[in-house]
Amino acid sequence: MLMPGVPMASLSRALCVAATRPRWSPACSLGLRPLTSGAVPTTEKSVPYQRTLKQAQVAQGPTRPLPSTANVVVIGGGSLGCQTLYHLAKLGVSGAVLLERERLTSGTTWHTAGLLWQLRPSDVEVELLAHTRRVVSRDLEEETGLHTGWIQNGGLFIASNRQRLDEYKRLMSLGKAYGVESHVLSPAETKALYPLMNVDDLYGTLYVPQDGTMDPAGTCTTLARAATARGAQVIENCPVTGIRVRTDDFGVRRVAAVETEHGSIQTPCVVNCAGVWAGAVGRMAGVKVPLVAMHHAYVVTERIEGIQNMPNVRDHDASVYLRLQGDALSVGGYEANPIFWEEVSDKFAFGLFDLDWDVFTQHIEGAINRVPVLEKTGVKSTVCGPESFTPDHKPLMGEAPELRGFFLGCGFNSAGMMLGGGCGQELAHWIVHGRPEKDMYGYDIRRFHHSLTDHRRWIRERSHESYAKNYSVVFPHDEPLAGRNMRRDPLHEELLARGCVFQERHGWERPGWFNPGGGTAPVLPYDYYGAYGHAAHEDHAYGRLLQDEYTFDFPPHHDVIKKECLACRGAAAVFNMSYFGKFYLVGLDARRAADWLFSADVSRPPGSTVYTCMLNQRGGTESDLTVSRLAPGTQASALAPAFEGDGYYLAVGGAAAQHNWSHISTVLQDHKFRCQLVDSSEDLGMISIQGPASRAILQEVLDADLSNEAFPFSTHKLVRAAGHLVRAMRLSFVGELGWELHIPGPSCVPVYQAVMAAGAKHGLVNAGYRAIDSLSIEKGYRHWHSDLRQDDSPLEAGLAFTCKLKSAIPFLGREALERQRAEGLRRRLVCFTVDEPKHRCFPSGASGVPAISVASSRKVPMFGLEAIWRNGQVVGHIRRADFGFAIDKTLAYGYIRDPSGGPVSLDFVKSGDYVLERMGVTYPARAHLKSPFDPDNKRVKGLY
Repeated sequence: MLMPGVPMASLSRALCVAATRPRWSPACSLGLRPLTSGAVPTTEKSVPYQRTLKQAQVAQGPTRPLPSTANVVVIGGGSLGCQTLYHLAKLGVSGAVLLERERLTSGTTWHTAGLLWQLRPSDVEVELLAHTRRVVSRDLEEETGLHTGWIQNGGLFIASNRQRLDEYKRLMSLGKAYGVESHVLSPAETKALYPLMNVDDLYGTLYVPQDGTMDPAGTCTTLARAATARGAQVIENCPVTGIRVRTDDFGVRRVAAVETEHGSIQTPCVVNCAGVWAGAVGRMAGVKVPLVAMHHAYVVTERIEGIQNMPNVRDHDASVYLRLQGDALSVGGYEANPIFWEEVSDKFAFGLFDLDWDVFTQHIEGAINRVPVLEKTGVKSTVCGPESFTPDHKPLMGEAPELRGFFLGCGFNSAGMMLGGGCGQELAHWIVHGRPEKDMYGYDIRRFHHSLTDHRRWIRERSHESYAKNYSVVFPHDEPLAGRNMRRDPLHEELLARGCVFQERHGWERPGWFNPGGGTAPVLPYDYYGAYGHAAHEDHAYGRLLQDEYTFDFPPHHDVIKKECLACRGAAAVFNMSYFGKFYLVGLDARRAADWLFSADVSRPPGSTVYTCMLNQRGGTESDLTVSRLAPGTQASALAPAFEGDGYYLAVGGAAAQHNWSHISTVLQDHKFRCQLVDSSEDLGMISIQGPASRAILQEVLDADLSNEAFPFSTHKLVRAAGHLVRAMRLSFVGELGWELHIPGPSCVPVYQAVMAAGAKHGLVNAGYRAIDSLSIEKGYRHWHSDLRQDDSPLEAGLAFTCKLKSAIPFLGREALERQRAEGLRRRLVCFTVDEPKHRCFPSGASGVPAISVASSRKVPMFGLEAIWRNGQVVGHIRRADFGFAIDKTLAYGYIRDPSGGPVSLDFVKSGDYVLERMGVTYPARAHLKSPFDPDNKRVKGLY
């Protein structure tokens, strides 16, 4: 659609016209901009595709009769719906049906730009994108003989500053672990590749030759053809009106049928791929779907001489992308003031909104700066359609915790085409095999705490921020400013007054690090980055501290974290871990359930505590946690519920608490165990006192003998702390002598204050999770979900001691582990230490093997995603890295493979010559089979 009043408008004229228009007024109650009259959806637009699936006259009624039953019903005929149906059919699922209320792609898919970039700052996403590319560029054409419209013209990422170029170099290093060809180009090399580009303000670019563009209509049509050839059914013009639910004999809600205007289909499984309309489909089933709808726009230019065959461009710093459109360009981007689609219409099909130039104009200046010829190029059409966005800019996938058999495949943040193939495959595996093949925790709907998934302000704020920051540099220690202070433990104000700088994890505010003497740094209410009439915070201490995190080097407070770590090693530190999930598993079948759920043998006497994993049927790790055996009792309290039979107290990482809860609940339901899972996370706080002085400090506070004989490692007791009843556990997550105190909420502050008072003469300090990260990696303790994920087995991760394989007790995942042990490990988690670098290295030659040059002498900051080279070959990438202050070295953990495909033996690990590649620079590294810090575990035993 042409801009009103500006026939054959150029982008520069659009900029001038928009500047003369009246600005919109500040908005309503929630501070969000109301839709203008020009934002009403219209159905007749000039669109930049030679063909669409739009019909001049829509047929009445379904395109084929509805079956009475189906094994799976997919709702929504966009990218994810078609990809999921196709992969279900490939897995041999018979009776799979896709229902589309109008025509395929009619919702949001038809107007998508269809870009595919292979490199993102996530190893899982690199794998998902690779599968999409294979499906679209190869598999579908081989299966059907039809061309999907895939065009491989390459992709070019623009860096206008040093930090952005560093981010691209990180992507390049990660790409080497997955065989993705990429090149960091100088401005001159970029100009030679893309002659129409202005490179005067560039630091460099990242060029990925095999990136490209997908055609939405061609891809979805071909997917549907391939799926129906394998027995699936696609039924268009069939709106879903309801989801019928049944409650089984154990009180579990399950999918029973899908209802439409033209009949119902009985089915045990529904997949919600309805995109922007996924929330409405969820409400039909009583399922919360945390996403919002926003306008997302691009413009299509007139013909540009010399643009043919140029790569697609993402200029992140200008927040704009340039997609090759034949002999023209599509120009779009992400702005800080996107328009929310407040009332999502269920009649919207093949429709677009009028473009709001006040919002879109901010992209024009960046586009013209990057490709100056655009200043005099006409605008052929505008495309402004709805897209769905989520609170963390990740899709919503997996089985809904509220309803068994109801799966989500939605909320793709305008990336549904590029992620569709990989996510469709994983969703199909999830449905058929009970879990995906890859680690999909970052996309699993169960990652959100249930208190947040229908919290309108949190969803809206976080979704806005994730949209506005979509093109921001992804720094290792960034934190959100939106949706904060949702869940605060009883010690929050106490720690804030002591200089705590908080992190946010799934609604919880938890200590990141402490800034003693720097004043308080509270997180202020979200200011929408000054959009929608909000005044941006001018004096925001927390925001200033967060700015220091925007680096790929050590931040200014690196030495502050160092002091916390060394105080823990030399004296003692107190950590507030109240955000941990705290569950009770109790009842007549609790022991049977525990035997099946936990990889370690937890059927020990009351008073024992066991570190264990929970696995899935493929042997992957769903969680690591501590399980404490309880004695039965009749007096219920926050520290111990009344129960008959057996009882266990579970402590799990707070960021994964909802995931743990859902996993355990699912297993209990599937096996019909007669026991209860009780969530006491909000009722109990937890502090941990760790270090050589911890026993002396706590002996003054607790009314218990803390000697090795009276209180051994891995045991727990109910004791009094400063007169308050607490559960004390002798455990360590940092490799020191120490105890955890699990405390009823009202007692948290007085117990904490008593500990601090007793510790004053012993050098006790407050410490946060940045110190935990450093101390734990130094000791070699695993972190779920970085060192240890759903597709990593305990055997691969060096946690075989958590598995009761020497017993005859069955447990979930045992058979997979036994097969893996018999066949040999195909990968293994290895610890690396990085010495101070002696050389700086640059990739050279066709092989890409780095060549050594240029001396250097500084410590190396690493954060994960670095490539691992062994004897001149890439064998993996780093999952987690941090600096170990006690050993004064960078430590890194990553899984390595044998390039020949054989098992990875201990001899294979020991015999290699390793370097780690960070941003195109390689550093000598030493592989360790044991932790380099206290390998004999003397310190946790109190032996100093």
